[in-house]
Formats: sequence, C-alpha cells, structure tokens
Amino acid sequence: MVLAALCFTETLHAQPGSIDALLSSVETNNHSLAAYRSFIKSESLGLIAGNKLPDLQTSAYYLPFGENQTGSYFEFEISQQVEFPSVYSARNAWMSEQQKQLEYQFQILRQNTLLETQKLCLEWVYLQKIREITEKRLEQSEQLFQQIQWQFDNGETGILDLNKASIIRLDQQFAIEELTTREKNILQKLQGLNGGQEVNLTGDLYPNPLYLPVTDSLWTARLASDPQLILSQQQTKVAEQELIVEQKKLLPKLSAGVNYQGISGNNYYGFLGGVSIPLWQGRSRVVRAEAQIEYQMLQQANLQHFQKINYETEIERYQLLIQKHDQFQSAMQGLNSTALLQSAFELGEISFMDYYREISFYQEAENRLLEIEFELQVLRAELLKHEL
Repeated sequence: MVLAALCFTETLHAQPGSIDALLSSVETNNHSLAAYRSFIKSESLGLIAGNKLPDLQTSAYYLPFGENQTGSYFEFEISQQVEFPSVYSARNAWMSEQQKQLEYQFQILRQNTLLETQKLCLEWVYLQKIREITEKRLEQSEQLFQQIQWQFDNGETGILDLNKASIIRLDQQFAIEELTTREKNILQKLQGLNGGQEVNLTGDLYPNPLYLPVTDSLWTARLASDPQLILSQQQTKVAEQELIVEQKKLLPKLSAGVNYQGISGNNYYGFLGGVSIPLWQGRSRVVRAEAQIEYQMLQQANLQHFQKINYETEIERYQLLIQKHDQFQSAMQGLNSTALLQSAFELGEISFMDYYREISFYQEAENRLLEIEFELQVLRAELLKHEL
C-alpha cells in the first residue's frame, strides 16, 4: 500500500508529456509486466496447493466368486496420509521465500522495461536537440544557396560552387527527413512498451543534470536495492529453506483411516494406521539441497563480483566522457559560430571553400558534443537504474 501511494504521488507530480509521466504509464500499461503479474498469481496459488494435505484415499473390495465356505467377501476402506506438522511449517516458510523470489524476478523485468523506456526517451530528447540545430542549418543552407545562385547569375562564381551549395542544402533536407523517421520509430517502440497506448512526449531538455556525484555510497545503494543482486541473495535463501524442508521430510509419513470388512453375515470395522520408512530417497534429496546452497552462494559471489566490475567500468567511462565533454565545450567557445561564418561569406571576407571547410568542422564538433551529452545521460541512467 505504501508503494502504491508513492507511485500515485509521483504520478500526480509528473508533468503530462514528461519522461516521468511516461514511465508511470508504462509501469501500468505494459503487457509484459501485466502478464508477469498474472504469472506470479498463478505460481503463488500453485505453491499454496503444494502444501495441502493429499486427497483422501478410498478402496473397496467385493469378491463374490470362487470356491469358499463362507460366501462373498466385501471390504471398504478410507485413509488419509499426513506428514509431520514440522514439515508443513517448513514448507510454508519455503513457499514464502519462493514468492519473494517471484517478486524480485518481477522487479528485474520492471527495471529492465523502465530502463529501456528511459533510454528511448533520452534518445528522443537527443533527436530533438539534433533537429533544432539541423533546422537552423537547413535555413542557413537555403540562404547560402540563394547567395551562390545570385553570384552565379551575375557571373561571380562557377557552376561547381552552385552544385556544392545545392548538395549542402539537400544534405540538410535529408537529415531532417531521417530525424523524422527515427523519431517515428522511437514513438512506435514507446507505444509498444506502453501497452499500445498513445505516447505524447514534449520538450527538448534532459530530465536530469549531466553531472552525477560519484561516491562509494552509490555502489552501496545499488547493493542494497538492485533487484538482480537481491534476487541472487533470495535464491540462496530459497535453497537454504529447501534444505530445511528436505531434512524435515526424513521423518516418516503417517496414515490413518477406517476399515470395514463383511463376510457371511459377519462384519468387522475399526481403525487403521500406518507409518512410512524413509530409506531410499530422503538422504539423496538432502545432499542435493546442500549442493544447491553451495551453487547459489557461488553464483551470488560471482554475480556481485562482475556487477562490481561493470559498475567500475561504467564509472570510468562516465568520468572520461565528463572530462571530454568539458574540453569539447571549452574548445568550441573559441570556434567561429555558424552565424559569423555566414556573415563573413556574404561579405566576401572568405571564399566558399573556406566557408564550407569551416562550417563542416564546426558542425561535426557540435554533433559530437551532443553525442557525448546523450551518452552521458544514458550512462547516468544505467548507474542509477536501481532507483527506478
């Protein structure tokens, strides 16, 4: 109930069209998550059924045929087999751990689904930033083409420069069309993640700041709340509880019931009781459960080790990109802007070839800076995925 209230509060605060609002919507509408919720329900019911008493056993014998001095024989019996109460309590605890395991598996699916959604949203924001500068470039390329066309008509330049100006304009037009296609594909993927519901994203700003304080507490927080690591710990708990169940099952099973026998007008009825002798299978199941615990503990240590390596790799990559981003940003301040280059060309201060070379270099640097920002945002999302 507390979790539901928190989710509801977050939804209220999330702005329509924002990434946070879409994440809340995907969590509610995603078909895979809904299907897994149903799967958890069915599995939970199956676990509960596995700890019930077995069905009553009934048997009857009617033997009217054969050579005998006593006449026909009739027998009727009802019996019930039970395990020791400690077995049921241990199995109930085991079922509880298994249900927790199912919940953690759901949390992993939820985290992966929301992370995929978040990455697609970040890519969409990145494309909006690219679109903004590409539309400006298209406008500048139109002005450039008109300028070259005028110079060509007046004999001030040749057909080669006019063709180059036309190619620049066509290249920007194609870039706009390509962006439209990519945006459409992203929205289609987001709509699929949102259970087919329409997606409406607005704005061209990333939802989180670029800079992320990197401290030891970040790894500690992941250890405490990342569902994949928690699932690994839970699998060990499940194996440990299974061992307790198998040890309890070494106790004999009990059976009790009533029996009726009738022959030649005489009848006998009373009670029956029995006890199993666990000689063959119990010990092997205990050894298997012990081996399963060892396996899960090794898997848990192995997973945590590689998760730590991946985390450190992501941190190093993040810090490198931050440094590279700051250097790029500082260096670009010393470059001529596209507006200044356009003005210098129109005034005849630089040739078309100089203009084309300078503008291409500036645009490549501008594109690279946006790529670094996008990659940093994706890395930030990966590092903080445990918060989803």
